[in-house]
Amino acid sequence: MSQSLLPECTPLKKEYDACFNSWFEGYLEPAVAAASSQEARAAYSKKKAEEFQAKCGKVWESYKACVQQAVKAKGLDKLLEQAREENPLVDPPPPSTLHK
Repeated sequence: MSQSLLPECTPLKKEYDACFNSWFEGYLEPAVAAASSQEARAAYSKKKAEEFQAKCGKVWESYKACVQQAVKAKGLDKLLEQAREENPLVDPPPPSTLHK
């Protein structure tokens, strides 16, 4: 696994990566099975999101805060803001329009 933006963030990154990878392994195969109906997929996704938050949420928030501090410390926050203004993210079209 790679290093984080600042060395101080790397232990949190490694902890988060390990947590996420463990959670994601248990997500993939059952997600395919749950894809049989939209209701089953939605229920499964909600359950897995809650599981992720319970298992990895705190370490994610800690890691994210560390990286956000590093971004500011390196002066990258202004570049990110400029990039977002020049190329804003747009919401994808609703799923009902994707399959027509």
